[in-house]
Amino acid sequence: MAETLGTLADKLITVKLKLWHTDDALRTGSLKAQETQLQNEINEFVGAAITGDIPIERLTFASNKIYKKEGNVVPDFSGTIGQIFAQLAEVNCRLWHVQEKVYEFEQIPVSQKDDIIKQLAVVNLERNQCIDRLDEKFRNSIEKLQAEN
Repeated sequence: MAETLGTLADKLITVKLKLWHTDDALRTGSLKAQETQLQNEINEFVGAAITGDIPIERLTFASNKIYKKEGNVVPDFSGTIGQIFAQLAEVNCRLWHVQEKVYEFEQIPVSQKDDIIKQLAVVNLERNQCIDRLDEKFRNSIEKLQAEN
């Protein structure tokens, strides 16, 4: 997958979640280094997009998820770049907690297993939708900026 603002944001959010949930000093050091690296990559990516060093078509890379829409309702995320980034962070937090249940799947009562798997699938679709919307919003902003210049 090509790197976009959305994928970089997703990676940074995941690193922040890992930092929040670990007490291991070695892991914390590694995660802090990843955090800094991702912050730098985001800054470089945004700067390169603004200066036109990244072709406009490379600012998006749609996930093109193919899934049965009926019964798998995924909201259409919208708002400013910051608002969509915040929505992505919230979705990733929910995904983290659902995934935690899957790690101990044998402890889940049989009557709840289908619901957990469904939650995992739908929240992951939401995550991809947020990434795509963030990329689209950023691309639109860059296109507008380039049209003004």
